[in-house]
This record gives sequence, structure tokens and C-alpha cells, in this order.
Amino acid sequence: MSCLLKENKFECRVSSVLNKDIRHFGKKYMFDDCNETCWNSDSGIPQWIIFEFDKECSLSTIEIEFQGGFVGKDCFIEAGPDSKSLNFQESFFPEDTNTVQKFKLNQNIMAKIFKLVFKESTDFFGRIIIYKLSLYS
Repeated sequence: MSCLLKENKFECRVSSVLNKDIRHFGKKYMFDDCNETCWNSDSGIPQWIIFEFDKECSLSTIEIEFQGGFVGKDCFIEAGPDSKSLNFQESFFPEDTNTVQKFKLNQNIMAKIFKLVFKESTDFFGRIIIYKLSLYS
């Protein structure tokens, strides 16, 4: 199992950042291997994260570390060759905990673009906080 984010060029976009403060809560903090930094979304639902790779990749596993109380609920992944052609692939159901959670997909997904959608949050205001996020082939 290899990490797609370390072995491939990609761009990442997120639905929002708390108070637009990317310096302290931006998307880059999901990938910096520091347990004191995080992406913190603003309030509202749904929240999402899009990964756009420079070539088609195979995705088999998602690994996420949320902050308890700010965990995505009713989550799913979409994928496709471009942002206008994303299709639902599979749902996943995180627990409201601070631990790293792994979600092994039912089948590998081949695509250039992957979108993780958090339709709800355990937070009353719909905020999501992620300390670590990895995608594996």
C-alpha cells in the first residue's frame, strides 16, 4: 500500500477554512505530519475536500484523523476524470473519536479526481477538523 499524496503531484481544495484563516487552519496542515496543526472548516454543511492528481490513480484506502466532536458524518467519496464528471463511489462512516481511522474501500477506484464529502458533522455548527489525511493505493 503506497501513499498517493507522497508519490504523486496533486492539488487540494477544501470547501471552507475557519474565518478564512488559512495561515492557522489551512488545508496544508492535513499533510504536514504535525499533530498540533489541522484543517478547520468554517461552519455549514456539507463540507468537502477535493484531490486532483496529474494522472489517474488507484485509491483503495482513506485514512483520517479528526478531532472528536468535529467529525464528518454521513460521508462519501466521489471520483471521476474531471470536476464536472464526478460520480458517487462509496459511503464511509467515521466514529466520533480523536484516533486515526482507516476506511478500506470495497473496490479500488481509478480516477484523477477524488472528492470526500462530509454531509453532516458531529459539531452543531457543521465544522470539521482534520489533523491527518492520507490516501492509499
